[in-house]
Amino acid sequence: MADFTEDQIIRYSRHIVLPQVGGKGQKKIRESKVLLIGAGGLGSPAGYYLAAAGVGRLGIVDQDEVDLSNLQRQILHRTADVGRPKTQSARDRIIELNPDVEVVPYQTTLTSDNVMEIIEDYDLVVNGCDNFPTRYLLNDACVLADKTIVDGSIFVFEGQATVFKPHVGPCYRCLYPEPPPPGMVPSCQEAGVLGVLPGIIGSIQAMEALKLILGLGEPLIGRLLLYDALATEFRILKIRRDPDCPVCGDNPTITKLIDYEEFCGLRPARC
Repeated sequence: MADFTEDQIIRYSRHIVLPQVGGKGQKKIRESKVLLIGAGGLGSPAGYYLAAAGVGRLGIVDQDEVDLSNLQRQILHRTADVGRPKTQSARDRIIELNPDVEVVPYQTTLTSDNVMEIIEDYDLVVNGCDNFPTRYLLNDACVLADKTIVDGSIFVFEGQATVFKPHVGPCYRCLYPEPPPPGMVPSCQEAGVLGVLPGIIGSIQAMEALKLILGLGEPLIGRLLLYDALATEFRILKIRRDPDCPVCGDNPTITKLIDYEEFCGLRPARC
């Protein structure tokens, strides 16, 4: 345990005592670099647990400021943070919890111009974004860059999670080849969400990320976990890679990033 200080040995003792983790596993966690897309409902619990686990570098991408309505579910933020950038509020909370973690804030919108540079230095991506253009953008970028996504989403009383690992399992486009028509799927602001729901799905995302880092268990690759909070039911659906997928298929037709606002029908097609 020469790689750890005495305080670190105590902090991570419940990991180190696990035969499946031990000092070697904790070192893997410390050397890992995870990128969070969003510091909101899903990013809050996922980021908090990954920081507590001792992930070495935690990047956080979010362009928003903390709003009072966020505090019902976004546990990285406090009342005093209202009006502050979410990346800064999240950074402060994570450092308070675990000063071992290097937090890299990206106070920006993820775009085709910056996504490849941002994801380049990270081992895997935990996706907690809440809009379709970013989901398709991130999927395509991660396939092109060979980066694994731990994906999660929530809606009212339901949530889902899966892992998209390029060249091993399906990607987001295999599951959802086309985005829904604009306005068909209401946002949390429009439809509401029970505050504890993202805590459950975000915690599952943190677990999947740690399994991938440690090489433990069976990650949700090729499997979609569905959670119904009102029925307290979990279900698993098998999902398969589409050989005709335009991004990860046998003969991909999308080999560079496109205009995702246009693809999702949020901007008129250019002539």
